[in-house]
Amino acid sequence: MPEIAPFEALRYSDELLRDASSLICPPYDVITPPYQKELYAASSCNAVRLELPCEESPYEAAAARLREWLLEGELVRDPRPALYPYFQTFADPEGNRVTRCGFFAAMRLSEPSEKKVLPHEKTLSGPKADRLNLFRQTRANISPVFGIYADESGRGDRLLKEYAATHEPVLEAELQGVENRMWRITEPELLAELREVLLERTVYIADGHHRYATGLNYRNERADGNSCHTGEEPYNFILTYLANMYDEGLLIFPIHRVVHGLAHFDAEAFLGKLGEQFVLRELDGREALKEFMDREQSSYAYGVVLPGRLVGIVLKGRAEDVLEASCPEAMRRLGLVVLHDAVLGGMLGISREAMASQSNLVYRKDEDEVFRAVESGEAQIGFVVHPTTVRQVLDVSDSGEVMPQKSTFFYPKIMTGLVFHSLG
Repeated sequence: MPEIAPFEALRYSDELLRDASSLICPPYDVITPPYQKELYAASSCNAVRLELPCEESPYEAAAARLREWLLEGELVRDPRPALYPYFQTFADPEGNRVTRCGFFAAMRLSEPSEKKVLPHEKTLSGPKADRLNLFRQTRANISPVFGIYADESGRGDRLLKEYAATHEPVLEAELQGVENRMWRITEPELLAELREVLLERTVYIADGHHRYATGLNYRNERADGNSCHTGEEPYNFILTYLANMYDEGLLIFPIHRVVHGLAHFDAEAFLGKLGEQFVLRELDGREALKEFMDREQSSYAYGVVLPGRLVGIVLKGRAEDVLEASCPEAMRRLGLVVLHDAVLGGMLGISREAMASQSNLVYRKDEDEVFRAVESGEAQIGFVVHPTTVRQVLDVSDSGEVMPQKSTFFYPKIMTGLVFHSLG
């Protein structure tokens, strides 16, 4: 595992934390313009004003605001380095209350070739440029990277839960139906024990690929400009939330696909092409689709939503029969790879560039949005998919490959505003 270290977090003052629910926000990439306005209205100190400012010069506004909040005491720097246990309690898809436990740390940045921190998804140039500008202006990590590691013994989880059971949290907040609680550990022996638990373990990026890639770019930029660079400066580390892949609260939700803007699209001709490689089953409504997806646990089962028609499909043969021979084994096991390569690319003619730019393809976490888009005529086809599994994420990362864009949605998102990390 890469080195993890306690750090002196920038945090909201105790007075402001009396209403912590008004201060936190999701990460930038899931904040819509209407929700951005709602968060702005929640508090003059809501973290969205740093994470995703609405000003004409957003990066300069974030930097000025960060300086102002520190000067006026809205933000304070913890006096001692700490690790910060962070638990989120929420309802799973069946309505059961579950808790995901993990902790915030400063994690040493390392190149993917070092095999210490591994990505699983592709990154795009636009978000990386956006985050780099924010790093440069604020000299801080505003929101964390989300990393997972494999510890079947659960020793680290037990240490965190034992600490939480005997100490009051320093922050409690609720947002979007998720309860958020955070503690602060400064005890040297416990800090050393937690770091020891994670030795020799690889970190897999669950969420925040663009932030991590930006952290590497920013570190290199600062190191090149620092003639006294030692490798121990704060910019060599990035704010990271770490959770055990065996934790009961580590859930991945699916991200569905919606196709639009295809010239001369013919639904019947498309279904004919599907029938050559998939078993097709006509479905009578949403409940029938749910039953179909629950029954068909194959990664290569999908729901196809068309105007006035709903079809369940399952691949007839093997994935290697419809994919290029060069496709690695870990990638062949992914239902989204078959969907992207064999269906979206092979049958519908959508290029990888068009998928990346979303000129013909958009991504929807909410199944209702898939049906709404097709029924309204906004989209021509919707694809309902199974979620990627944690095991698949690790296998693809270990193989050195990356999944198609938007392959995973780890729920819930790690909230922004609990702690910030100064980069010096």
